[in-house]
Amino acid sequence: MTELRHVADARIAIEGEELLLVPERAVYWPSQQTLLVADAHFGKSTSPRGRGPGRDGTAESLARLDAILARHAVRRIVFLGDFFHDRNSKTEATLARLAAWREVHDRLELVLVRGNHDGRAGDPPAELRVRVVPEPFRVDPFSLCHEPSESKKGFAIAGHLHPAIVLRGRGDDRSRLPCFWVASDYAVLPAFGDLDGTYLIQRRPGDQVFVVADEHVLPV
Repeated sequence: MTELRHVADARIAIEGEELLLVPERAVYWPSQQTLLVADAHFGKSTSPRGRGPGRDGTAESLARLDAILARHAVRRIVFLGDFFHDRNSKTEATLARLAAWREVHDRLELVLVRGNHDGRAGDPPAELRVRVVPEPFRVDPFSLCHEPSESKKGFAIAGHLHPAIVLRGRGDDRSRLPCFWVASDYAVLPAFGDLDGTYLIQRRPGDQVFVVADEHVLPV
C-alpha cells in the first residue's frame, strides 16, 4: 500500500506571480509550469570530498524530484547552478541513475544555469539533454541565477548560499533548518542536495523566511 503523505507548500506572490515553496526544497512556478531547483550537487556522495555515511544522495534527490512531479504539472526544470558536485561525482553509477531518470521523464525540458561548481565539474553529458546557459537566465519577470544579487533586470531567484536559520525552543533546544530567504530584490532557495552544508543567514528587516520542517514549509 502506498503511504499517504501530508505535504504543505507555502504560497507567496512576487512581481505578480504566484510561487509555491515546496518542502522538497524547490520552487514551483505554476503559470510557467516550471520547477526551480538550486544546488543539486548530483554525485556528491560518491566524491572523495563529499561521501555520505552509506547514502546515495543522487537516488534520494531524484526520488524527491519524482515526488514533486507527481503533485505538480511540471514541463520544465531549471537548475540554478551546481548540477554536479565535481568531476569525481560523474561516476558510472551516478550517470546511469540520471540517465534512467531522464528516460522516464523524456518530455521534460531541462535547463542548467551554470554555477561555480559547474565550471569545475563540466556540463552534464549530452544524453541527459540539458540546455546549459550562463546566468542570468531571464524568464520574465525573473532573472534566474546561481549567485544571489540585486538584479537591475528583474527580481533575482538564486541558490549558492544553502541558507538556513536556527530556531530556538524551550531551554537549550535548537534546530538548524534549511530555509527559503526572500529579500526585497532577490530570493535564495535552500540547497536541493541532501548532503550539502548550510549557511546561517543574517535576517534583515523586511526579509521573509520560510523554514523546511519535515514535509511542511512554514513562515518564521
